[in-house]
Amino acid sequence: MALITETALSGVLEIQPRIFRDERGYFFESFRADWLRSFGVENDWVQDNQSFSQKGTVRGLHFQRAPYAQAKLVRVIQGKVWDVAVDLRKGSATYGQSFAAMLDSEKNNLLYIPTGFAHGFSVLEDAIFAYKCSNYYHQASEGGIKWDDPQLAIDWQVEQAIISAKDQSWPSLKEFTETSGGGL
Repeated sequence: MALITETALSGVLEIQPRIFRDERGYFFESFRADWLRSFGVENDWVQDNQSFSQKGTVRGLHFQRAPYAQAKLVRVIQGKVWDVAVDLRKGSATYGQSFAAMLDSEKNNLLYIPTGFAHGFSVLEDAIFAYKCSNYYHQASEGGIKWDDPQLAIDWQVEQAIISAKDQSWPSLKEFTETSGGGL
């Protein structure tokens, strides 16, 4: 079974699958529903996404509002990323706090991010990033938080971030909180 670790943010899980290596290469189970069920997580995964990003890219911080909110199970197929989840759950004791983990194609580790979180990542080595979503993408429900918001103080581990115009235009956490009625 995979080694699953609960993080400081309730519901966010780090997953390290067992990797079987020999002279031919390696094998591992990249997903098993029973892993997550053992932590009370019941998701029907309906969409898989994959992206390639060059070193220095920062993508995020993204979320979708209900009823199209998405839980995500993320990993890298190639390279390394610094993966970040920000708690936006209304009334949460850890609202506005973030958790970050290195996802590395050598370790083949994963991060489970429940609904109610913003998600983003920075690319430390050119990377192919893959993730499962518990709901379909719905453009009108898309939202985000400014990646470099001083209130969040996230160390993205990159010197010269490559950021899309869209990701530069998201509101700060404070602005989001004020306009959303206190969170997702």
